[in-house]
Amino acid sequence: MSSLSILAGARDAPAEEDLLKCVHCGLCLDNCPTYLATGQETESPRGRLHLIQALGHGRIEATDAYASHIDRCLVCRACEAVCPSGVPFGRIMEAARADLSRRRQPAWTNRFVYWLLFKKLLPNRRRLRALSSTLRHYQTSGMQRMVRSSGLLRLLPTTVRQMERSMPALPTRYFEPQGSFLPAFGASRHRVAFFSGCIMPFAYGPVHEATIRVLRHNGCDVVVPRVQTCCGALNVHAGERTMARQMARRNIRAFLDLEIDAVIVNSAGCGSTLKEYSELLGADPLWHARAERFGAMVKDVSEFVAAQPFERNLGPVSRRVTFQESCHLVHAQRISAEPRTLLHAIPGLELVEMAHPENCCGSAGIYSFAQPKLSNQLLNTKMDDIEATGADVIVTANPGCMLQLQAGLERKGASGEVRHLIELLDASYEAGARGASGRRPTASR
Repeated sequence: MSSLSILAGARDAPAEEDLLKCVHCGLCLDNCPTYLATGQETESPRGRLHLIQALGHGRIEATDAYASHIDRCLVCRACEAVCPSGVPFGRIMEAARADLSRRRQPAWTNRFVYWLLFKKLLPNRRRLRALSSTLRHYQTSGMQRMVRSSGLLRLLPTTVRQMERSMPALPTRYFEPQGSFLPAFGASRHRVAFFSGCIMPFAYGPVHEATIRVLRHNGCDVVVPRVQTCCGALNVHAGERTMARQMARRNIRAFLDLEIDAVIVNSAGCGSTLKEYSELLGADPLWHARAERFGAMVKDVSEFVAAQPFERNLGPVSRRVTFQESCHLVHAQRISAEPRTLLHAIPGLELVEMAHPENCCGSAGIYSFAQPKLSNQLLNTKMDDIEATGADVIVTANPGCMLQLQAGLERKGASGEVRHLIELLDASYEAGARGASGRRPTASR
């Protein structure tokens, strides 16, 4: 048995059959953001696969240099979408990071941050609510303005400064209808469950509210399970799988026994992870089949709504928008036409395509904090692309992208706003309802 076979049999290591699918053709290179930004083969998908294989065969060690090349990957999966050999690059990278965390002990600061974020905060709604309340007070009390004007931020590490600068304006109300049943507006055609996630209820609660209204407009009775938890995406992307598996089992248990037609999610990163729970639990004979059934039920909200007769009762939303394709929607889930179908159906909405809507904005979960220099480089390129469209609204489908793009607007001092795709459709339904009642419809929410 080869050393690579032994590695593949180890816990959370890349599978040999996945690695051997790469034929080194190089078609991935022109689609890899880190390769295009650096020009280095070791920052390309092909180069990283070579390094992972070399580590598995014992030709190299898990040094700081190796870890750097693995960590700098965005796992945007753009390479995966164009690979003629079907290399599952996302799965390989997630397993490689899990294997790397097993092989080497990270710095104590990283261990503390990962323990706090992945094991204590994300899985615990009560702690997230307390943190959100504290941060909202920091923003609204004048403390944030004082800290920024005083220059204190310059004394903090780059990662902390990046996090503070990227913090969204937290809404005054949270999304907390867990355990609720929300009936369709009119005749019921579907019964669906809504996945709310961990960060979005506190940072983007209005997006959740808009999502549920759109579903109810489309004949959906909506159930919001109380015992659901974080999807585990950030854990999986960082190589932390123990807590990720616990959260996966909890979510499967919360949703799978409900009498529903679909599990609806409005976060591209969450949707991708939820659909791939069968990979995360592939070695668990008690949960693998259940994970496959659960994954087949998960639908991005644009994917689900575009398949409905959603055009009825839409009103005008007179805005000029451009659409940023979230990586885990377009590359991981291969959903591209459906969001545009929804946008094109909204009366008065002008969609102006940017030159490269599929290119990563540099958010990638916590990448913008862990790799701020490269993340900002990618963001600057993206903002130039957006500016060329002349759009006043940037539309996307993932909270990380929304956070990153809003930071890009503020950094450039540019006007405009960032909206989730579903917010535009919700505004159109509101305008249609006001028009039908004889009141003048609004242009936007």
